[in-house]
Amino acid sequence: MIARFGSADAALEALPMLAARGGRRDVRPADPRQVERELAAIAKLGATALFADEPAYPALLRQTESAPPMLIVRGHLELLDRPMVAIVGARNASAAACRFARGLAQQLAGEGATIVSGLARGIDTAAHVGALQGGTVAVIASGIDVAYPPENAALQEKIATDGLLIAEQPPGTEPLARHFPSRNRIIAGLSLGTVVVEAAPKSGSLITARIAAELGREVMAVPGSPLDPRAQGCNLLIRDGATLIQNAADVLEQIRPIDARAVAQPIGGYESGPVEDASDAEREVVLDLLGPTAVPVDEIIRLSGLPSAVVQTALLELELAGRLERHAGGRVGLVA
Repeated sequence: MIARFGSADAALEALPMLAARGGRRDVRPADPRQVERELAAIAKLGATALFADEPAYPALLRQTESAPPMLIVRGHLELLDRPMVAIVGARNASAAACRFARGLAQQLAGEGATIVSGLARGIDTAAHVGALQGGTVAVIASGIDVAYPPENAALQEKIATDGLLIAEQPPGTEPLARHFPSRNRIIAGLSLGTVVVEAAPKSGSLITARIAAELGREVMAVPGSPLDPRAQGCNLLIRDGATLIQNAADVLEQIRPIDARAVAQPIGGYESGPVEDASDAEREVVLDLLGPTAVPVDEIIRLSGLPSAVVQTALLELELAGRLERHAGGRVGLVA
């Protein structure tokens, strides 16, 4: 929108018009006073608002289509310049799995990697503790000032001091169920690869692994006993093509060929360029091809026969109207 309208101010002024074209007429930019209050609250907490167009914003995350336009951070931003590896797993993890995750994180951090996780109970906590001296990033589902789970309050503060704490939600936000998948996309988006240590077949850890795969990042898993339900998710990942991991050397072998600088892209994963308005007829063509099942944007462009810039404009208008949802892997679908 900035490329199209020439400035951020002009893009904001155009929001109501674009949303109306998508079918919603009550969209307005946020009140500047509200924005100023939120930024003041962030600063008062000793945190920083990191915007997607700033050099310090992590390049790998910036390339993803669902990259947050702003992150709220506390700690050492230089950790984002190192190769990052996510370690995730079960909240009710076994003692053996927690010990493995802690040791793996410590070894990888010692080799210069930054360990990323979600500060949940179990595997996440073990990974952060193991990497704390070498470098760890915690992505939380709450506001930067809200500790969750409560027993990790001291660890969260320690990471904010010695590592890096990241939140997408505004200060004061309590963690809700819908915030955790959003947090998971940030964990996967930051990382060259995701290691799952222990996970049930239907778990947040497997959501993180799926997002990592859709982003073209490495997915790795630690095998476990078929008799332990907590190992079923990892064993299924390995069956479906994830790399079997037994030690830090296995992880480093997978991520070292990937150069984060080589895959960095402009904000949102799209090149800046000319953007064309869509006519009413062209909007109808795009809308008819959409449904609640997410499909690749490239497929919409191919089937519609319309220029890419026209399709992107129509999708943007629908998104601003709250009728379109973007998914990982460049897919879109109508809100059910």
